[in-house]
Amino acid sequence: MTAIVFDKVWKEYGDHVVLERIELSIAPRSFVALVGPSGCGKTTFLRMLLGEEKPTRGQILVGGVPLKAEPGADRGVVFQRYSVFPHLTVLQNVIIGREFEESPLLGKLFGFRRREAEAEARKLLDAVGLKGHEDKYPAALSGGMQQRLALAQALNRKPKILLLDEPFGALDPGIRADIHVLIRRIWNENDLTVVMVTHDLSEAFRLGTRVIAFERPRNRPEELERYGATLDDVSVAEALSKAGASVTRDFDVWPKKVAAALPNGAAGAGAQLDLKLAPANDSQAPG
Repeated sequence: MTAIVFDKVWKEYGDHVVLERIELSIAPRSFVALVGPSGCGKTTFLRMLLGEEKPTRGQILVGGVPLKAEPGADRGVVFQRYSVFPHLTVLQNVIIGREFEESPLLGKLFGFRRREAEAEARKLLDAVGLKGHEDKYPAALSGGMQQRLALAQALNRKPKILLLDEPFGALDPGIRADIHVLIRRIWNENDLTVVMVTHDLSEAFRLGTRVIAFERPRNRPEELERYGATLDDVSVAEALSKAGASVTRDFDVWPKKVAAALPNGAAGAGAQLDLKLAPANDSQAPG
């Protein structure tokens, strides 16, 4: 099981404090939704958990061990913008992560290893509703299908933590509802902790077991002097930029949602993702 702990974490860029005093524990197999206004540090929080950014102060622990300083196979990520490779087919997009991991010099697998990687990728594409689209390029896929492909990419290395950075924001409501069903089943049937950034409160409460709100508490001009900034020396905009965001609300969603019990042995290291999902109905190509 993979517990996540933020221990007095700060993130600053020069004089600009983005996050301050983040003390947070996330239980294994939680589905945590992060909400808050634009610019309050939600994506920075996610990037630190991914390993793209380092805390300025404090530390992040995963499973009781300090987080590695770079992204790893134990953390998958899906962004709002379609993060697939346009020059690769659907099947190649899923396989490429394994190719670079197992063959870093050539970036290619051959023989039995290649056949094994393709078989696993096809199974995963079938699970996310992309069976029959393996030889297409991303330009021939709709937005919903490209996000399904990005999800398959993120899950291919069997991560323990899945990070979602507003992945459904650009999708039509009907397609978004289908992807919600998909992501709920992936979380429910696997040893997976999900942390999702969203601006949609209804989405946060619909999907999450826990909703955490970020806010800049020092964002009113009349509060600036109280917190040490003086208007004589610094403009309002500059002073606001130096006030970091922090966690102001932390809700357990009710009625309580709990991930289903995993089959015996499924929670072990390297467990196969057990995805048995319906085909996509968002299969129309972009207009």
